[in-house]
Amino acid sequence: MNYRHAFHAGNAADVMKHAVLCLLLERLCAKPSPFFVLDTHAGIGRYDLLGSEATRTGEAEGGIRRLLAAGADVPESLRPYLEQVRHCNGGAAPVRYYPGSPRLARGFLRETDRLVLAELHPADAATLKQEFHSDKAVAVHNMDGWLALKAHLPPKEKRGLVVIDPPFEAADEYGRMVAALTLAHRRWPTGQYLLWYPIKDRAAVWRFQQDLEDSGIRRILAVELTWAEDDRSDRLNGSGLILVNPPWQLDQHLPDLLDRLHGLLAATAGGTSVNWIVPE
Repeated sequence: MNYRHAFHAGNAADVMKHAVLCLLLERLCAKPSPFFVLDTHAGIGRYDLLGSEATRTGEAEGGIRRLLAAGADVPESLRPYLEQVRHCNGGAAPVRYYPGSPRLARGFLRETDRLVLAELHPADAATLKQEFHSDKAVAVHNMDGWLALKAHLPPKEKRGLVVIDPPFEAADEYGRMVAALTLAHRRWPTGQYLLWYPIKDRAAVWRFQQDLEDSGIRRILAVELTWAEDDRSDRLNGSGLILVNPPWQLDQHLPDLLDRLHGLLAATAGGTSVNWIVPE
């Protein structure tokens, strides 16, 4: 994939990924002790849906804008996510700005919590630093996200979340994700992890999940939403997440959320799945 996220911000993959991310963040807020969030491939934090990149593809029309148009039909489980999207726009409608994972995570932080963002692209890192200028709860580093795992884990906080959402420009991205997760989990085994992957080549996804199963890491949950049959590898057929150490009973709540989301996004093909790759 030749990938710059500004072209795809707010699309169906973002909606699925960020809806689950916000559920994880909401659960972290349920306990009073501080938590830490590391985003290894942070992007620019916020995207202009009226910008040239977003309007060129129009992908937000089939994603966040379609979801917001559903109104009262949206389930309660999407509330944390949609509240953050509206907050990013000051409550204005229709939405112009789409919050990436850094802006979403920042919306859940309390005074005692901390967010570390890594972004390798120099221009994007500069934009990200400007987005969180003078925000003492957020640290932005212009660095390789894979190296950030070694540099920032384990954190001083006992609880938290690591978001690994690479651009999938490298041919060996799946292998790098497995190696990175194995290293990170070794350094911080009690942390939660969210890894995003594109569903294009189903055989590659199977190999990726087999490698995760063979890693020795426990409590690995695979979550997928597809909107096209996955018999073609020349297009994005769906969005996948790997969750490590997910909150208690989240696996029981996600099937209904994903099924509802599949319908709200007007997907006429594909489907949803929530499966343990490795249980307790």
